[in-house]
Amino acid sequence: MAGSAPFDDRDGVIWADGALVPWREARLHVLSHALHYASAVFEGERVYSGHIFKLTEHSERLATSATMLGFELPYSVAEVDAACREVCAANGIGDGYVRPVAWRGSEMMGVSAQETRIHLAIATWPWPSYFSPEARMKGIRLKTAPWRRPDPATAPVHAKAAGLYMICTLSKHGVEAEGYDDALMLDWRGQVAESTGANIFMVLGDDRLHTPTPDCFLDGITRRTVIDLARKRGIEVVERPIMPDELDRATEVFLTGTAAEVTPVGLIDEHTYTPGTLTQQLMEDYETLVHTPPDAASAAE
Repeated sequence: MAGSAPFDDRDGVIWADGALVPWREARLHVLSHALHYASAVFEGERVYSGHIFKLTEHSERLATSATMLGFELPYSVAEVDAACREVCAANGIGDGYVRPVAWRGSEMMGVSAQETRIHLAIATWPWPSYFSPEARMKGIRLKTAPWRRPDPATAPVHAKAAGLYMICTLSKHGVEAEGYDDALMLDWRGQVAESTGANIFMVLGDDRLHTPTPDCFLDGITRRTVIDLARKRGIEVVERPIMPDELDRATEVFLTGTAAEVTPVGLIDEHTYTPGTLTQQLMEDYETLVHTPPDAASAAE
């Protein structure tokens, strides 16, 4: 979102620890534990026509991520849901993005921080396409990153935790400097994992949809949604280990994520792809689903 207003200097309100506060007053102390030791978890959610897509699933994952980092949210899932809706309404967000974040405060400074207060804040703002419309139409450009997703024995890899995104920032900055849109990340074994903020799918010439098994990275809510959409159309989805040398057999590749939605990929390293009918169909199905009122979507299921 280059060129947009700085995120600390905007009009509106942010929900912080149970109350709506003016945007510019939503602050935390420089000695907050989360800033020094990455003891923070967060979510990314999209608002479509006034409805937050899969809101409760996101709130549940936020609570689960907190538990994985050794703390509990000071609010129930239902209270987090209500707070997300409240801050969207207060800011007049019909189509946009929601960012809940929970973190350890400043009562203790050191690796050990059992007595820190747990804070929760929720911000929301208008949100355009994550990638430019031009890039999405022809497929975005990826380059394999030197950093890899870690072994599950070395980090809480299934939490949406702030610290796990450090290598994503490094990877994305590196490839953007070379003219690419995003980075493809392998895992510690050298298998295809994901991009810096989205899951990856590919068609390998057999009319089946292949996607890496999420055993060391986030099993995205959008990922699961797209798998369901594909299976409803009779498309077989195969979750399995995928090696980089299989990329040259792929006929279609796309990413899925709350921000990315369903985004075609046109290039990975030296491999080129043309967004095809399967990708286009799932893009359309996803677009239809997210703009369907929740009550109607539940009835259809």
